[in-house]
Amino acid sequence: MSIEQEARRAIVTGADSGIGRATAVALAAAGIDVGITWHSDEQGAQLTAEEVRSHGARAVVARLDVSDIPACGDVIDALIAELGGVDVFVNNAGTGTQTPFLDLTLDQWNRVVDTDLTGAFVCLQRAARAMVAAGDGGRLISVTSVHAHQPMMGSSAYDAAKHGLDGLMKNLALELGGAGISAVSVAPGEIATPMTGQTDEDPRAADRPGIPLGRPGDAREVAALIAFLASPEAAYISGASVVIDGGMLQMGPQAGASITSHDWRSV
Repeated sequence: MSIEQEARRAIVTGADSGIGRATAVALAAAGIDVGITWHSDEQGAQLTAEEVRSHGARAVVARLDVSDIPACGDVIDALIAELGGVDVFVNNAGTGTQTPFLDLTLDQWNRVVDTDLTGAFVCLQRAARAMVAAGDGGRLISVTSVHAHQPMMGSSAYDAAKHGLDGLMKNLALELGGAGISAVSVAPGEIATPMTGQTDEDPRAADRPGIPLGRPGDAREVAALIAFLASPEAAYISGASVVIDGGMLQMGPQAGASITSHDWRSV
């Protein structure tokens, strides 16, 4: 696949639920075979695989612990071999913690940074090496966060890791562009997923006064963006961080001016 051609094989990490599952299904609907990884919810991954196959695409499932460094890279290599190559790699697996900086333990820090940044580096590198070796270009897409742009109380490890991942993706755009590989970050705001405690909830029924669109996002909205970024129409997008947050980032000064208590200072 050159960067302008249709992708045929993709890997989506953390595809057992939420954004990952929706992305795997959206790519399958576009005719792409999908490698699906899971960490703790094998049943969820198998349900994703069923949805992928319902679109006539092939699904390959593997367990992946992104914090298991460098062994996580071997899982990606095995998936690439089973798929017969990789055209699109979606780095979606991640974790976080709501812990004040002064209380954050080194183990908590390492777990978040290993999963969200160091493990992501290993997996992205394996996918990129396979793309370069094949000589057909490709797409590297990382799901970061609005907190790669603005911090949040109690999320120092998460914020640091996502800032780092966003910087890594910009560097990949520089280094790998000559091989026809684009690198893009997708930065979601609040999305109704298990990670935000909103499993199977309709985001349109939730009231969010602090978000200009007034609600959380739907995982399928993020997946549609990722599927577009994997398409030939998005061939010239690289090095960008595409925010999908209902306008949340625009609320900085406005929200700050509306706060009437110091409650925000505690997690």
